[in-house]
Parts: sequence; structure tokens; C-alpha cells
Amino acid sequence: MKLATLFRAGLLSLAAAAAVPAAARAESPKTYQVTGPVLEVTDSTITVQKGKEKWQLARDKDTKAPADVKVGDKVTIEYSMTAKNIESKGAAKSDKSDKGGGGAKSAK
Repeated sequence: MKLATLFRAGLLSLAAAAAVPAAARAESPKTYQVTGPVLEVTDSTITVQKGKEKWQLARDKDTKAPADVKVGDKVTIEYSMTAKNIESKGAAKSDKSDKGGGGAKSAK
């Protein structure tokens, strides 16, 4: 009886340990950085040059930035990717083995 109780407790501990890192990842998305000269600053965006590319990033009241950032300043921006809309296209189609539409055949 004691062995079964210890086994259950061990399984619960493993399950809890596995769940915590997954929850922590869900709460803190990966962050990235882009560095370059500022091309444009508005109340809602900041645009920087990175190599040959122009990067326009959204900003809002929660964005931490010095009040005096201006065109020409070299900045490093930390950002994360956020989904705005997710559209489901349904399940992926399976390979050739599912063609012929029949499902399982019964034995006669």
C-alpha cells in the first residue's frame, strides 16, 4: 500500500514539474532586438534602418522610451511577436494512403 502511495506521489510531482516550465514559457514570450538609426518617430510607431531593411515597430503608452528619441539617433529596440489574428484552415490533409475514401473495410 505504501509503495502505491509513493508511486502516485512521484507521478504527481513529475506532472507538476513538467507543467510549471510550460506555464512559465506561456507567460513570457521570447524577445528580440533590432539596432539601427531612427528614420521616423510617431506616437504609434518607430522606424529604424537595419542594413537595407526598414523596420517599423508599433508602440503604445506602455512602451518604455526616452522622450527625446529623434530621427538619426542610433537605438536598440527590444520587441516580442504578438499574434493579432489567427485563422484556421482546418486539419492538414493526410498522405495518399487515405485516398479512395473508404475508411476500414469489413472482413467477409
